[in-house]
Amino acid sequence: MLDYEKKFSDGLIAGIDEAGRGPLAGPLVCACVIMPLGKELIIDGVNDSKKLSVKKREMLYEKIKKTALSYSIIEIDEKVIDNINILNATKLGMEKCLNNLKIQPDVVLTDAVHINTDIYQENIIKGDALSYNIAAASILAKVYRDRKMIELSKIYPQYFFDKHKGYGTKLHIECLIKFGPSAIHRKTFIKNFIK
Repeated sequence: MLDYEKKFSDGLIAGIDEAGRGPLAGPLVCACVIMPLGKELIIDGVNDSKKLSVKKREMLYEKIKKTALSYSIIEIDEKVIDNINILNATKLGMEKCLNNLKIQPDVVLTDAVHINTDIYQENIIKGDALSYNIAAASILAKVYRDRKMIELSKIYPQYFFDKHKGYGTKLHIECLIKFGPSAIHRKTFIKNFIK
């Protein structure tokens, strides 16, 4: 988990990841974080957010925010996703959260997405399972987005966003067919389900 961090140990390393590329509704969330790498400051248990329980992610989310040298979280809404497509929306979100850091890193590690920046970058396939900084960013993005979808489920209770977080589950598709799209559905993602 720290191999990439050791490779670039001379400088400040930022990790970037996203949550919500696949859902039919809700925003894409990108997070960027610079974690301190002193032995006593490494947070035990940081891993790819998909491998962690909800409770563990929530606990690590708070620890990462308190420990980070700098972090930033950006939402890209469904209208932008529909307008520029999900890959471009992901790049835009990652670039924005990198630019919002209070400290400029020397190296940027992303989870497989190449972004437009003058800072040296490495785009690592399955980076959220291989880099401590990317894993920390994946936790920030995932927890933030899950909380957002729980809030949105109060506005749109008929879709049960708190249960599936906007992903295309059987329940979600049934609700979509029954009620039609909400204001937060991604029009380009749901065209196969809505006639």
